[in-house]
Amino acid sequence: MTDWRVWNATRGDAETLAALEAAAFGARSWGAIGVKASFEAPGVFVLLGGESENAPSGFALWRDLGEEAELLTIGVAPAARKSGLGRALLAAILDAARVAGVEKIYLEVDARNQTGLALYESAGFRPIGVRKRYYRDGGDATVMSCSL
Repeated sequence: MTDWRVWNATRGDAETLAALEAAAFGARSWGAIGVKASFEAPGVFVLLGGESENAPSGFALWRDLGEEAELLTIGVAPAARKSGLGRALLAAILDAARVAGVEKIYLEVDARNQTGLALYESAGFRPIGVRKRYYRDGGDATVMSCSL
């Protein structure tokens, strides 16, 4: 297993983030414009992760809402999947949220994404609801929360 590094992204990383997001999600991508807008959104933090800052293989976005937070997305390039990078990115978000004083964090995950569901459950997230037809392809999202 690799010792992954996770760091805060800057606006200068926008192209890298857009490429990673497209590789990770394909047809479900937010698109380059949507991804790049993350750097402008209030309270949103963008993280990159990989073996070095010269070679990011994954990303994560979360929004600090005060006592609550929202995990917006975590994505890992196909070549780096099942290597622990997603877990490292999730741990970095949870650590940063705790430091920021967040008490509870929420997320939506594709109800068919067994890998994602297992990752989040292993970090203490629990299902609290379902958003029917949440995704463009008509798929449902499982809503999860975790008390910090």
